[in-house]
Amino acid sequence: MNSSENALGIGARINHPSFGEGIVIDLDLSTLTVFFKGSGDKEISRSFTGIEITESARVPDTTLDMPAVEKALKRVLSEMSDITRPVAIASKWKGGSMELKPANPEMQAKEIPIDTLFHKVVMVRDRLRVLEQNINSHEKLDDQDKVHLQQYITRAYGSLTTFNVLFAEKENHFSSK
Repeated sequence: MNSSENALGIGARINHPSFGEGIVIDLDLSTLTVFFKGSGDKEISRSFTGIEITESARVPDTTLDMPAVEKALKRVLSEMSDITRPVAIASKWKGGSMELKPANPEMQAKEIPIDTLFHKVVMVRDRLRVLEQNINSHEKLDDQDKVHLQQYITRAYGSLTTFNVLFAEKENHFSSK
């Protein structure tokens, strides 16, 4: 290596005699993984002396202040907020299945476990709730935009009321209200 070893990190730009210009995308004690536009990812030994560092890796500022910690915590909580308590399927549906039969008798039917369908319905519901939270807390949407988008979510909930029969507890039902 022609430059200081400290300049070589993820994000550093290098020039290789055979592959040309590249960007370091990973590294370990003995090798660099470099992305070259024309050649893709290549592993290069750290002991190879033909590499020229054309731009040092940018070392991020690692100092933390309270607003940065609060922002990171809010982001994590927002991303994790779609994790909810388990929702129970009504006992009459446990272990059951549903069969989708095409109108054409020559085509094969598809059997789906109701537990699988129920899990997908709950995931849709939870993602709608997260979307609703994101809309309501969005900084750039005005109240009129929030109400407009909220109406679509309400209609989606209303369209999903058919699946309420699958829930063990009424408190988990979809409602268009």
